[in-house]
Amino acid sequence: MTPEQQQQFVKALYEAFNRRDIETVIAQMQPDVEWANGTNGGHVHGHDAVRSYWRRQFQVIEPHMEVLHFDKDDEGRFIITVRQVVRDMGGQVLLEKTLGQRFAMKDGLIHRFDILELQPQGEL
Repeated sequence: MTPEQQQQFVKALYEAFNRRDIETVIAQMQPDVEWANGTNGGHVHGHDAVRSYWRRQFQVIEPHMEVLHFDKDDEGRFIITVRQVVRDMGGQVLLEKTLGQRFAMKDGLIHRFDILELQPQGEL
């Protein structure tokens, strides 16, 4: 993938997630994907576990992600800075923060997804 194609790939993933189009996002994952569980920690494994995780999540909260920055690390993983806004089912904002997300790819599909804590500016 060219850098432009990589950025388009990531943008399309987040757009599908924000539409709750779970199957479109899962189609871009390896069958044995390791996906960070932002609710309970650890990872869920495989398509069925990711699907179940999101379905449970979307019954109680409305998360929305806005891509702020796209980069790659030395190992070729996508490092995405996002603005996350989480609302309850009534629309009340529960959480609003900027965080990092990392995608490791294998054969053009997501193999692992991790949530990263960002360093506040000025810290080393």
